[in-house]
Amino acid sequence: MLLAGCGSGDSAADLSVSGSYMPQPVSGSMAAGFLTVTNSGGTEDKLTSVTSDIGEVTAHVTVDSAMQEAEDLTVPAHGTLVFRSGGNHLMFEKLKRKPQQGEKVTVKLHFADSGTVTVGIPVKSATYNPKTGH
Repeated sequence: MLLAGCGSGDSAADLSVSGSYMPQPVSGSMAAGFLTVTNSGGTEDKLTSVTSDIGEVTAHVTVDSAMQEAEDLTVPAHGTLVFRSGGNHLMFEKLKRKPQQGEKVTVKLHFADSGTVTVGIPVKSATYNPKTGH
């Protein structure tokens, strides 16, 4: 899945999202989401928040094997921001319903400069492990 954000030319952030997935949650109240944000533009941007209609979403980073909520995360110019198992991830809490394998969960990624990028995250099996490691 590839969705382009706002921006034009090499001087602005030019965002796209790929590799998104959510393992089917084993709990009815929490889930995790993973994806990669690529910035092909010449200016960094910041992911400031994430929202979804299925519950509350926060971005977490893993520091010294411990999860910490992040206020914002930088998407570097000509770089990526990767959310993967064992690293940065999206944490869904207070779920209004339990996502099922085969459906898509809609999330809105809110960026400081590029605005909002909407992504449909496919729900995979609880044991799904992508070949890319993301």
